[in-house]
Formats: sequence, structure tokens, C-alpha cells
Amino acid sequence: MLNSARNKLVALAAGGSALLLGGAFAFQYIGGLAPCQLCLYQRWPHAAAVLIGLVALLVPGAALPLLGALAALATAGIGAFHVGVEQKWWEGLASCTNSSIEGISTADLLNPDVTVGAVIHCDQIAWQMLGISMAGWNVILSLGLMLLWLRAARR
Repeated sequence: MLNSARNKLVALAAGGSALLLGGAFAFQYIGGLAPCQLCLYQRWPHAAAVLIGLVALLVPGAALPLLGALAALATAGIGAFHVGVEQKWWEGLASCTNSSIEGISTADLLNPDVTVGAVIHCDQIAWQMLGISMAGWNVILSLGLMLLWLRAARR
């Protein structure tokens, strides 16, 4: 029989990642805020955490909650790096700050029917609340989710 306290924590942690992922998509598709490369990287560990949570609800033990904690820590780490780039504490990835049109064909640049899209810079804060950017909120909330995953692993 599966541990119901553990499963509640797993569901809460995985659900938190699902909500953060849903929020990111809402900002993108409803709010019109296109994500930068680091924003996209932060989404993948949340997706992994959701999948890990679904499996962990069926499989007992500490291994899957520990993997969920690792996924939450990974997205928090990427988010912390992103905050540093936003604050100009360090350089971002070349794909985050390069305004180059490298890799786009001349035909696409001259074709009005092709949308090339704007380069989204990782060092520009698109949205913030209480002086904290979306990347910063991801760090804070993901560290909280990591603690939930670790509590679930102990159950």
C-alpha cells in the first residue's frame, strides 16, 4: 500500500511544477511575453518533475521523490543563473545576448510571409513583481518545491 502522506507531498510538489509551467505558458500565450533561451531551459526540469510525480504516485520509495527534488533544484539553479544575467552580475549564454541574424537564410529575411521573430535577450527583465523577476520567482518557488520533494522522500 502506498504512503498517503508521501503521495500528498508528491502531488503537491508535482502540482506546483505543473502550475509554474502553466504560468510560464500563460505569460507566453496570453500575456504575449516571449521566453528567452534561459526561460525555456527552466521549463524542462518542471516538466520532468511533473512526470516524476505521476510515476511516484504509483511507485513507492524515496528514489523518485529524490529525483523530483533534483529536478526542482535544477530549475532553481538555471533560474539563479538567469537572475545573475538579468542583474548583469555575469555574462549570459551567447544565444541570450546575441542580436545576430546568423542561421536565418536570406530568402527568409526577404520573404514577408515568413516570421523570423525577435531575439529575446536573457539580460532584459520582461516582468517583475515586488522587484523580483520571473526567473527570481522561479528560484524561490522551486526551492520550496524541492523541500516538499525531500519531505516526500523521507516518508
